[in-house]
Amino acid sequence: MEEKKAAILVVDDEERIRKLLKMYLEREGYQIDEAGDGELALKSALDKDYDLIILDLMLPGMDGIEVCEKLRESKATPVIMLTAKGEEANRVQGFEVGSDDYIVKPFSPREVVLRVKALLRRSSKTKFFETDTTAKNIIVFPHLMIDHDAHRVKVDNQEVNLTPKEYELLYYLSQNPDKVFSREQLLKDVWNYEFFGDLRTVDTHVKRLREKLNHISEEAANMIVTVWGVGYKIEVETEG
Repeated sequence: MEEKKAAILVVDDEERIRKLLKMYLEREGYQIDEAGDGELALKSALDKDYDLIILDLMLPGMDGIEVCEKLRESKATPVIMLTAKGEEANRVQGFEVGSDDYIVKPFSPREVVLRVKALLRRSSKTKFFETDTTAKNIIVFPHLMIDHDAHRVKVDNQEVNLTPKEYELLYYLSQNPDKVFSREQLLKDVWNYEFFGDLRTVDTHVKRLREKLNHISEEAANMIVTVWGVGYKIEVETEG
């Protein structure tokens, strides 16, 4: 069966960088669209359901932070942020508004391809449906169900649209209910590569995750508990 190739939006104000990424990604069979500024990027991202967006942080007019922030108001499309060296604070801000990964310029196009493949694997919601799912990896709590094979989260039987990082954070906590994880540990294990960043990244993702769960069920949102001075845990109330 022919697999549908992922559609990717490449956003950078430098045409040279867009063409380079397009060439490498098309070699992998991906379908590539381009945008040279933030306004066009946001319009394209809202009009079309991309599988992934590669988004330069420094753009004329609307920058990558604002594009990501506005995108997250309605879509959970995976985002890889391109940042220049020395933009550490902006990179942290990128995570806070919902980007899922970042690559520092100058970069190796091969590294971009590898990161794209890794993020698409983590965020795929459809590839598992064509395989045998008799032994499903499912976590079930009152008000909350996580189907890890399908990367699908349901709250009171209603599906919740999470970004890859929000999903990974929820799944990680849910694997060890009532165990407290420090912010440092969550950064290391959920972001899973070296990131000398601000611990607020974790706080922001937890906040956004709670808000999304709370839209459907306050009980589900309240399962994510802050342990002051330590970190976070999933708390499961025992009935009876």
